[in-house]
Amino acid sequence: MAEHTVFTLLQVAQHKSKNDCWLVIDGRVLNVTKFLEEHPGGEEVLMESAGKDATKEFNDIGHSKTAKNLVVKYQVGVIQGYTSSNNEHVQVASTEEPTKREMSAFVIRDERRPKYSGLLEFIVPLLVAASYFCYRYLTRSS
Repeated sequence: MAEHTVFTLLQVAQHKSKNDCWLVIDGRVLNVTKFLEEHPGGEEVLMESAGKDATKEFNDIGHSKTAKNLVVKYQVGVIQGYTSSNNEHVQVASTEEPTKREMSAFVIRDERRPKYSGLLEFIVPLLVAASYFCYRYLTRSS
């Protein structure tokens, strides 16, 4: 298998203009600058993912086999630390410790809700409905 240049997400993030557009799909770093005008969905779709990992967006759309083959055509390297069990992908082990700035791309915010919020979502509508029926019962004419 041929050697590929290894890039970090920070390096890919520096290529997000119409004149220099890179993105990551399945661990592959793609230079899609020349493909912007040819993209069937328009260049705006690619520009939204420029400089980022667009794997989820690419897979959610359900691209054709032809589109998946274009990924290889525009590949300029691989992302640092990416490994895959699929034989068509290159396995790259991380060679450096990521810096704090590079690591920020991997941070997922964990916005937990308080434990009682689920109970409130159930109780409050129940109380509103009970209040309505009590009001209707007490105000009905006999």
